[in-house]
Amino acid sequence: MSYVLGHNQYGKAEVHVVRVFRDDPEAAHDMVDYNVSVSLTGDFVDAHRTGDQANVLTTDACKNTVNSMAKEAGEAVREPETFALALAEHFQQVPQVSAVRINIEAFPWERSHGNPHAFVKNGDYVRTVSVHGSDSGTTVVSGLKELTVLKTTDSEFHGFYQDKYTTLQPTNDRIMATAVTAQWAHEGTDVEWGKSFEQVLEAITGAFAGAYSYALQHTLFEMGTAVLDAAPSAAEVRFSCPNKHHFVVDLSPFGVENNCEVHHAADRPYGLIEATIKRSEDVDKSAAYDPGQAW
Repeated sequence: MSYVLGHNQYGKAEVHVVRVFRDDPEAAHDMVDYNVSVSLTGDFVDAHRTGDQANVLTTDACKNTVNSMAKEAGEAVREPETFALALAEHFQQVPQVSAVRINIEAFPWERSHGNPHAFVKNGDYVRTVSVHGSDSGTTVVSGLKELTVLKTTDSEFHGFYQDKYTTLQPTNDRIMATAVTAQWAHEGTDVEWGKSFEQVLEAITGAFAGAYSYALQHTLFEMGTAVLDAAPSAAEVRFSCPNKHHFVVDLSPFGVENNCEVHHAADRPYGLIEATIKRSEDVDKSAAYDPGQAW
């Protein structure tokens, strides 16, 4: 039988590189903390079918490239988008590579106690970037994950469809919490990345806090429209948000009234709500997102 090799890719995953900017001995140090993954697609059929590695750029070379470019790329390293673009441009120069994807997780640090060289890691969220480059063009997807938000009221959930397995009670007042994963695909690469990210972060948290919610789905749409208003370069935004359930504890067996004050925070199972909000029906940025193994 004749078998056919389908989609394949390879690269180096999770190269954790920290770059300290200390060119000016009189100035405060700056730093970036990145987890970089490189994925290459191209003419690598022989590596799979016959074991011929002549076209294979080693994953070790991918790692070395990331580390060296953290210095060679200069000021581009300060923003994860510009660093990812520089890496993508470099790997696209390899003749047998037809497409490259650079994924970066950027871990935020803040200055500590006024010391210009001391930092505290900010665990509020992780900033993400995915750059896909090929002969058809380059697309940047900015994002964030692990942004945990909660509000103690201004959230309802009722009027839902019920069948014989439905036990959830409707409510007009509840805690709503989620850990936001958001990715927004840009039109073009001429963007003030840091400013744009801060505007989107403010839009997401502001919409979550300010919009009255009839369901997490409703909140996702409110956050999505706020993102598109805040980021003119964004063509669409995708959300994946687990519903971090908080259930009111029945204290009546102890003779105690619980007026939505004491809750059990359940970690699983959880509802997982996902949605894409686009500027128009004509927007299609599917190829820009990292499909991982889900080809």
